[in-house]
Amino acid sequence: MQATATVLVYSDDSHTREQVRLATGRRPAPDAPVVEFLECATPAAVVRELDRGGVDAVVLDGEATPMGGMGLCRQIKDEVFRCPPVLLLIGRPQDAWLATWSRADAAVTLPVEPVEFASALASLLRRKSLQQSA
Repeated sequence: MQATATVLVYSDDSHTREQVRLATGRRPAPDAPVVEFLECATPAAVVRELDRGGVDAVVLDGEATPMGGMGLCRQIKDEVFRCPPVLLLIGRPQDAWLATWSRADAAVTLPVEPVEFASALASLLRRKSLQQSA
């Protein structure tokens, strides 16, 4: 597995971005790479950073405004070549079907629960690592 992974975090709420950083820590699991965060507060910034490349996973806030993470997820899955895996933060468990519609690779509920979040992120990073080595 690679030494570091870049995780893009999108939310208009700095507190939500902080929750993601704190839940992840240096690495989301012992067998996962050390994480470097790239924070974005606007959809345009997300698209710009993904176009630059080098992002290993994306965390999108489904409750963000003016554009929620679900719509943004669907957009980047359609528009970004080899889009990195996406972890969607959803407001309620009942919104899981919307996460499926948006083509998110995983979803967890807000507020961020550290163990659940870290497990989901580590799983996406492992999957990305396996795809790169295949």
